[in-house]
Amino acid sequence: MVPLPTLNVGGVTVAYRLDGPLEGQPTVLLHALASNSATWTGLTRDLVSAGRLVIAPDLRGHGHSAWTGDYRLDSVQRDVVGVLDALDIAEFDLIGHSLGAHIAALLAGRRPDRVRKLVLEDPPPPPRSGEPRPPKRGVALTLALQGLLRAFDRRMVPQILTQLRAPDPAWWDGLAAIKAPTLVISGGPRSHVPLASLEELTAEIPHAELITINAGHRVHSTRPGEFRDAVLRFLGGRS
Repeated sequence: MVPLPTLNVGGVTVAYRLDGPLEGQPTVLLHALASNSATWTGLTRDLVSAGRLVIAPDLRGHGHSAWTGDYRLDSVQRDVVGVLDALDIAEFDLIGHSLGAHIAALLAGRRPDRVRKLVLEDPPPPPRSGEPRPPKRGVALTLALQGLLRAFDRRMVPQILTQLRAPDPAWWDGLAAIKAPTLVISGGPRSHVPLASLEELTAEIPHAELITINAGHRVHSTRPGEFRDAVLRFLGGRS
C-alpha cells in the first residue's frame, strides 16, 4: 500500500488523498466510522472527470491518520478544517457519509462562509433532548469486527457511538446556520437511520432537499451510479 501524504494539524497527523486539477472546484469527502478515504475511490474518479479537485482525509483514528485516543466529534471537525487551511482551500463543496455527514453538518454550521454546497449521505442525527438512546444490538460488535479487517482504532467505537446517541441540541441549532444549498440522501427503509429523523434534519437547514435512494446505509457503495448522478446533478456537474 502506497503511503498517503500527511499534514500535522494541531499536533495530529492527518493523512489525505488529493486528486484532480488544482484549478478545479475543491470537493471534500468525509468517510464513515470504521471506514477510510479509500471508500470514495469511485466517486473521486467521477468528480475528477467532472473537472473537480478532490480532497479526502482519513479521519483521526482511521487509516493512515493518527490514532489519538481522543475522538471527540469537535476534535475531528477541527482536523478537517486544519487540513483545508494547510492546503489553502478557503471555499469548498462538502460531502459526508454517516459519521462524516455528521461532521460535515457540524462544520457547515460553524463555517457557513466556507461551504459552497453540502451533501449529507444518511447522517445519524443525535437526539434533540431526553435520555441518551440505547445502543442498537450488535452495532458496536460489528464495528469492532470491522476493525480486525480495516485499519482503524477500535477504541473510538464506544466514544463515537456515545456522542451520537446523547442529546445534542447545539448540533441541531447549528443546522439553522448552514448557508449552503444542501442535499440530504436517505438510504431508505433498508438503512438503520429513520427517514423521519432525516426529514426533521432537512427541515432545519434553510436551503435543503431530501431524496431517497433505497440502498441501505452505504448508498455510495451499494448504488454508486445513482449516488453519483444525484450528487453531480446537485453540485452542477463540471465546475
